[in-house]
Amino acid sequence: MRSQEVNNKLTQAAELIKDSKHTTAFTGAGISVESGIPPFRGENGLWSKFDPIFLDLGYFFKHPDESWQLIKKIFYDSFAQAEPNAAHYALAQLEQRGLLQAIITQNIDNLHQRAGSKNVIEYHGTTQTLTCTHCGRRYQASTKFLNDLPPKCESCSGLLKPDFVFFGEAIPELAQSRSLQEAEIADVFILIGTTGEVQPASMIPIIAKKNHAKIIEINVEKSNYTDSITDIFLNGKATEIMRNLLAIYLTN
Repeated sequence: MRSQEVNNKLTQAAELIKDSKHTTAFTGAGISVESGIPPFRGENGLWSKFDPIFLDLGYFFKHPDESWQLIKKIFYDSFAQAEPNAAHYALAQLEQRGLLQAIITQNIDNLHQRAGSKNVIEYHGTTQTLTCTHCGRRYQASTKFLNDLPPKCESCSGLLKPDFVFFGEAIPELAQSRSLQEAEIADVFILIGTTGEVQPASMIPIIAKKNHAKIIEINVEKSNYTDSITDIFLNGKATEIMRNLLAIYLTN
């Protein structure tokens, strides 16, 4: 049974979204934790088990074999088992109902798209494609390439790199520009499962706030945003909060 205070906050959030002309969701690792994908940081994060050096761009070029062994193990063998959860599906339904115009995600797991969301800005790129570091040819990531590591380009035999952002690599220009545009035009920003610790992504909601967007935050714990820019803090699991938020629309 939800408390009256929680009910009031959910209703307030629903009203903000309903009255908004342009609502944008901004998602981080927390939305995918309930799908079995661990966060990068924190006590049980990936960086507590693996040295993140394998995702350093310079290290990758010097030690492609070692880097690719861990890349395949973590991002393709493990992440491939994950399925979209109720929070992913709820966002897709909000989009279908015309209540959500875009999702900016820091995640590279493709779960938003698999849940049915169409307008997804992948701020840190994606695991779904590979690009040749020599000639630029792009491929769909598949066992065809991932069974023989490190994968090589069919055209020039150059080293293939997954199309997500490594340490020492810039944010894709289109993702950056589209995200900034969302931060400029959105009336409401829904933050889900993001701590606000990763730069430069963490600046996007702050820019939205400066452009007078209302900030709805959904997190299991307070983040860097909670006491600084958040207007409504919905404390709890993304699946539970989003399921309850969607239920308000289904019953109205």
